Amino acid sequence: MIKFLDLKKINIRYETEYLEIMKSFLNSGWYINGDMLEKFEQEFSKYCGTKYGIGVSNGLDALKLMLQSYDIGEGDEVIVPANTYIATILAITQVGATPVLVEPNFQSFNITLANIEESVTEKTKAVIIVHLYGRIVTEVKEIKEFCQKNNLKLFEDAAQSHGAELDEVKAGNFGDAAAFSFYPGKNLGALGDAGAITTNDLSIAKKLYALRNYGSFVKYENVYQGYNHRLDELQAGFLSLKLKDLDKDNEIRREIAASYIKGINNPLISLPIPSERKENVWHVFPILVKNRSAFIEYMKENGVETLIHYPIPPHRQQAYRELNDLHFEITESIHENIVSLPISPVHTYEEIESVIAIVNRYKA
Repeated sequence: MIKFLDLKKINIRYETEYLEIMKSFLNSGWYINGDMLEKFEQEFSKYCGTKYGIGVSNGLDALKLMLQSYDIGEGDEVIVPANTYIATILAITQVGATPVLVEPNFQSFNITLANIEESVTEKTKAVIIVHLYGRIVTEVKEIKEFCQKNNLKLFEDAAQSHGAELDEVKAGNFGDAAAFSFYPGKNLGALGDAGAITTNDLSIAKKLYALRNYGSFVKYENVYQGYNHRLDELQAGFLSLKLKDLDKDNEIRREIAASYIKGINNPLISLPIPSERKENVWHVFPILVKNRSAFIEYMKENGVETLIHYPIPPHRQQAYRELNDLHFEITESIHENIVSLPISPVHTYEEIESVIAIVNRYKA
C-alpha cells in the first residue's frame, strides 16, 4: 500500500536528534515556557519575516486567540471562505462573532476579492483568508489593500501553508496577524498538537503572550480572562529541529505536484491549477473526480491510499444547524468531488510514478 502520509517515516529521520532534545529537555528541569519555546518563536517569526511569533497549543487556539487579541467578538461579522476546514469557523463563533461565508474560486479553491466586497456590511470587522491546501491566496495584496481602505482587520489562516511565498513575502506576513497549526500531518508538524500566531504588532504580541498564559504577564496577576493555551516546551524543541528542513521538504512536495500535473492525463480527473514555484507548498494535492467513492475504492484496490479534504463543508455540519439551509454551489461541488493524492517529502519517485499510472488507468 502506498500510504497517503507516513508520519513514522517522516519522523524517523530525526530519531537521534529527538532523543538528544528529549534528554536536554529532561535535564533542564524547566518544562513550560522555557528556552526551547523562546528559541522556536524567534526562529519561526524570522522565517516568516514577522517581528513576533507566539507559540500556542494548537491551530484552533491560534485562530481563536488571534481574533480575541483584536477584540473581535459579539456583534462583529467576520468574512471567511465557505470551503475552509471547520476550525476557521469554530474560532469565529467561539469568540462570539458571526461568520459570513463566501464562495471560493473554483480553480484555486481560495477566497476572492470580488466575493469579499459583496459581503461587507456595517457589522464587518475582519476578513480571514485561508491559504487552503498550501496555496497562497492569489489576490492577497489586493485584499489587503481593500481591508486597509475599509478599516477591516485582515487575518490569515496559514495552517496549511508553512513556507509558501508570494513576491518574496511568506504566508503569515500579509495580514494583521496569522494563525498556524503544527498538527503532525502539516508540512511543519510536531509530534503532537502545537500552533503559533505571527504578527508585527508589539501590543498585540504582548496581549497574546498573556492570553495564552491565564491572562497573566506576572505570575498570580491576571490582566485578562485568559487560557492555558501554551505551546509545549518539548514540541517547540522538535519544531526548531524540523524547521531547518522545511524549505527542502516543501521543494520535494513541489516536485511531486509537478510530476502529477505533467503525468496525469485521465479526462475523468480535474487537476489543480499549476502555480508559481513558491506560492504553493502543496500541503495536499487535491483533484476533482465524479463518482468519488468508486475512485477511492479503485485506488485502494490498486494499493494507493487517498483522503478527502473535506467531505462535508462547515455550513452542512450538524454543529452549525443554523447554517444548514445556506447553499454555496461552488463549495458544495468541491466538497462532493475532491480527493487528495499521496504527497509528502518521503514518497519516492517510484511511488509517485505508480500513483500516476494507476490514476491514468481509472475508468468510471
